[in-house]
Amino acid sequence: MSFPSPSHDSYALITGASQGIGEAMARDFAKAGYNLIVVARRKDVLEALAAELEQAHGVEVIVAAHDLSVAEDVDELLALIDDHQVSICVNSAGIASFGPFMEQDWNYETNQFNLNATAVFRITKAVLDQMVPRGEGALCNVGSAAGNVPIPNNATYVFTKAGVNAFTEALHYELKKTGVHCTLLAPGPVRDAVVPEEEQSIVDKVVPDFLWTTYESCSAETIEAMMKNRRRITPGPLSKAMDFVSSFAPRGALAPVMGWFYAKMG
Repeated sequence: MSFPSPSHDSYALITGASQGIGEAMARDFAKAGYNLIVVARRKDVLEALAAELEQAHGVEVIVAAHDLSVAEDVDELLALIDDHQVSICVNSAGIASFGPFMEQDWNYETNQFNLNATAVFRITKAVLDQMVPRGEGALCNVGSAAGNVPIPNNATYVFTKAGVNAFTEALHYELKKTGVHCTLLAPGPVRDAVVPEEEQSIVDKVVPDFLWTTYESCSAETIEAMMKNRRRITPGPLSKAMDFVSSFAPRGALAPVMGWFYAKMG
């Protein structure tokens, strides 16, 4: 069961490619010689990224500017997928909200569910429809270490990420004999290497710099895990600690503490 190699007629599909983990992974796959389909809402940002990567690495980059919280936009992306050979898929697009569930903007919460869960569900099925019959492919869905535990003041986000975590790990076992690699990326806090003081959140201020995972190191660790067909990857010391604590600490004690902390981020 080999990891897909770059080819002139195949593509690595990356959602959330305009920033963060998605952008870092798009850059790393392009550097390795893979053609890309990059997906995000901001067409201008994607076009600038595509031009840069095409010039730097000689790959083809298809820009797919879509809002994946909108069903019709997902329909258009699925049609594009159907017309191209997708050998690698990274579902990285996602948003979050903080604060009491009943005080949130309902449209935002609905869009969050559609983006974090429904779009991942639909895109996963579309790419696996290609990969499984070919007997080759690699899928990575971005869940979260936060999906391990019920976190008050982050309810919709943990709802979606708990689903992505369980869904992707279940698929890992189902796909083992198909030739398709399937890996869950379940990060904790990830950020740029340097965050200006005026842009720092409460988390940035209380957590020492050496404990953070950068987008670049997260991408490198994740791609290595995908190549090895690991079931789950949680990059970086802070993420690993969060993953361990949220998996094994008593929920009755942990949930209120995390809820208090997450309320400060609202």
